[in-house]
Amino acid sequence: MTSIKKLFLRFYFLLSHVVGPRPGLRVVFMVLVYAGILAGAFGLAYALRWDFAVPVEYQEQCLSLIGPVVLVKLLLLGAFGQFRTVLSYFSLYDFGCIFVSAGVSSAGMLAVWLFSEQNAAPPRGVIMIDYFLALGGLAGLRLSLRILCSSGKTIDGRSGHSAITRVGIIGAGDTGAALAGDLLHKRNFGMVPAFFLDDDSRKWDRRLHGVKIHGPIAILPELAAKEGISEIILTIPGAGPKKVQEVISLAQRAGLKTNIVPSFTQLATGDVQVERFRPVELEDLLGRDPAVLDSAGIDELLRGQVVMVTGAGGSIGSELCRQIVDRAPTKLLLVDQSEVQLFQIEQELIGRGLGHLVVALVADILDSARVHEIMDEFRPSTVFHAAAHKHVFMMERQPAEAVKNNFLGTFRLAQAARQFEVRRFVLISTDKAINPTSVMGASKRLAEYAILGNHSRADNRTKFMAVRFGNVLGSSGSVIPIFRKQIAAGGPVTVTHPEVTRYFMTIPEAVGLVLQAATMGEGGEVFVLDMGTPMKIADVARQLIHLSGYRPGVDIEVKFVGLRPGEKLYEELQHTGENLAGTTHPRVMRLRGKELEPELVEECLAEIAGSVYSTDGDDLKRLIKKWVPEYTPCFLEGDQSGSRRLAMAGVESPATPLALGASGTGAVVTDAGRRSPQEPGTIQG
Repeated sequence: MTSIKKLFLRFYFLLSHVVGPRPGLRVVFMVLVYAGILAGAFGLAYALRWDFAVPVEYQEQCLSLIGPVVLVKLLLLGAFGQFRTVLSYFSLYDFGCIFVSAGVSSAGMLAVWLFSEQNAAPPRGVIMIDYFLALGGLAGLRLSLRILCSSGKTIDGRSGHSAITRVGIIGAGDTGAALAGDLLHKRNFGMVPAFFLDDDSRKWDRRLHGVKIHGPIAILPELAAKEGISEIILTIPGAGPKKVQEVISLAQRAGLKTNIVPSFTQLATGDVQVERFRPVELEDLLGRDPAVLDSAGIDELLRGQVVMVTGAGGSIGSELCRQIVDRAPTKLLLVDQSEVQLFQIEQELIGRGLGHLVVALVADILDSARVHEIMDEFRPSTVFHAAAHKHVFMMERQPAEAVKNNFLGTFRLAQAARQFEVRRFVLISTDKAINPTSVMGASKRLAEYAILGNHSRADNRTKFMAVRFGNVLGSSGSVIPIFRKQIAAGGPVTVTHPEVTRYFMTIPEAVGLVLQAATMGEGGEVFVLDMGTPMKIADVARQLIHLSGYRPGVDIEVKFVGLRPGEKLYEELQHTGENLAGTTHPRVMRLRGKELEPELVEECLAEIAGSVYSTDGDDLKRLIKKWVPEYTPCFLEGDQSGSRRLAMAGVESPATPLALGASGTGAVVTDAGRRSPQEPGTIQG
């Protein structure tokens, strides 16, 4: 039987090479094959009707009618497009076309039999038998070709893969069923379903495409060992992160590679294809459901407006551009100092057919003349300020660059926005600005002061606000790309400390919530995004190693190298004494205190700007600490002597109502220079 199948496949391969490149010859070939089947069915119908003893007059009738009948049937098949289909693929649609065309021709013969002379049409019995024989012959041919061509061989009869991989499918729903059918009919991909697993007990012990459904999912390790599979495919599009994590944990126990079907929205537009698999990513394990946004409010904010994004080529900036441009602005100004990154996001948006909306502008936010030129020419109504130096350890070694870009640049940009009456100015801040231990975090805290000081000016008409959030997966400053490179190189994967934890969210979610917060701000607020549950970096590293197909500690080593200057064990959500208040969105919180005195912010700016170019790194950190006393430089642990506090809550000192401090603990320095006992300040929500 195997030799016959191989012979057929070789013949099919040769035939496809002869007639495949010649559409006209291919149609002629198919017409001849179909005509032979239809003629054979018509003649066999007469033979069966008279038990292979056909009277002479009906033999003559058969010979006289066979030509017209076959011709009509071929015309009907052509009308249904059956000469343009791929023979080796046979779907329900193709079967329906054959079914209807055969039915129409048989109905036509019955009509002729009823309303004409006896010899003008076959007898009723012949018509009925011919219908089933023609339908069975054509459908049987197509089905046989599909089975033979999907039986694990390519059309030239050679194996498409050195071995067939048996896989388990998690989820026996519509997606799992479609996927199993795809695998069974495309064996040249080298996969075949071994079993289904599903938690729905009503499906257990049934079969889908001939594959048995087992359950519950918890039996995966035992069933995988019994069936001898090496990988599984998760096909539950609505599965939340907890379910994905459960499956991953079971797969880890069994040593299985795990793939996932991307999402239901990607599958709804077409058939499930094996090449659409992807490995499970860390994003699937975050433990968060997608955020639901007020799309109408975001549309109202951005539609028909000129919007400016600084740092447009960065991780957050580029995603801001992607989401903003979908909201139909009049113009989207892409501003970045890096022409390479700027070119990449510009070309991406042009590739989406949105080139008429975007304007790529190479500019340094420290260049006030260039910023004013852009503001004057395009008059943006909303500015999203994402440009920043954000690499903690790198900035720790060159603090002047962090202060210049993150603080001075933000102040100058905010000042220009105020002068050109931009409606909204949104600063992308960071959780590292909270009780900072790094100069990067402290410089972002100063950036918050910069925009809030501009907001407090009497002549201001711009709504200034900041949005704080933590690490985003896949950004240029994230540990995730570093871990992936280390895994690809064979390890080790380096982690600073076994207990270090961070909050993580995906870039699209973070940006979506930034846009959401922008619709809520009335000016003077700092918004804080709900980051979910913190994750140990060591656990993240082990998960990535496993998801890459290796065993943590066995194939790839996890090595602890110690905290670097400026790094924390734990990130924080708020300063000591800050109170967060809820908003209309469950994942966006607001904190708002009394307005900062703009003169005080400008005094801070003048002192730091006058020293940033002439002071060494340690002295600059001491100067920053003077204005951000909750900042703990790595060389001044706990020493707050001589610090002067910028207050957002305006808590008064017992010595004088003109206190400058509000956050942190310890003494507050008043304008008179006296140190007074002070309770921890608060930022009022």
